[in-house]
Amino acid sequence: MNAEEMLARLERPLSPWRRVATAAAAIGGCAGAAAIGVLWATEPDLPVRTQVAFAALVAVGLAWAGYGVWALTRRTPLFARDRVVAGWLALGATVLLTGLVVAVTVARRPAQPLLLALVLALLALAVVNLVRARAARSALLRRKHELGG
Repeated sequence: MNAEEMLARLERPLSPWRRVATAAAAIGGCAGAAAIGVLWATEPDLPVRTQVAFAALVAVGLAWAGYGVWALTRRTPLFARDRVVAGWLALGATVLLTGLVVAVTVARRPAQPLLLALVLALLALAVVNLVRARAARSALLRRKHELGG
């Protein structure tokens, strides 16, 4: 196999499974942002903390929708750039969730150690996912460089 054939394999289009998962992320992000936005709009006298939480949830939903549209319109995995972007989005959303849960559990008595353990496990999983995505991208870019691409 020559360098051009290998580079062509590295730039192949998204698999059908990846397209479905990306479309689900886009649709889910839109649906979540719309549902929270409608709820937010129909409740005018919400406390400031609740409005901030709703704004964060809408932003997370719109970010996932934007990611899905971006990845689907590019049509190729872009040397795993889509995985890195998804990893950063997941980490950002998980950090927001962790901050919210920590704030709520500190404010309430007694503390909820099981809930804290759950969000910390999700945070660790998001970090591992991002590290793996970056490693996969680095390996692909190294391979492209070795092939002279």
